[in-house]
Amino acid sequence: MEVRTRVSRSRFFEKQLAKVPDFIRKKVVLWVFLVESNGVWEVMKTPGFHDEPLKGERKTQRSVRLNIAYRLIYRVVSDRVHIELLEVHKHDY
Repeated sequence: MEVRTRVSRSRFFEKQLAKVPDFIRKKVVLWVFLVESNGVWEVMKTPGFHDEPLKGERKTQRSVRLNIAYRLIYRVVSDRVHIELLEVHKHDY
C-alpha cells in the first residue's frame, strides 16, 4: 500500500504566497503537485529544487530554492506523510 503525502498550508503561508510574483507562485504549485504525486523523498532528489536541510534554530526544517532569490521553507511531520509549508520568502544575500 502506497502512503500518500499530504501538504498543508498555514494562513501565514497563504498570505506570503499571495505577495510573491506569479512565476514563484507557479513553481510552489508545481513543487506541491510533485510532492503529492511522487512523495517528498523522490522530489528531494530533483537537482533543480536544491532541497537542503537548514541549520541552527531551523534544523527541523528544509529549504527548496524556487529561484536565486526565493526559498520555500517546509518541514516533514508525522513520519514522512505530512508536509507543512511554513513560508516562502525572498532570501537575503
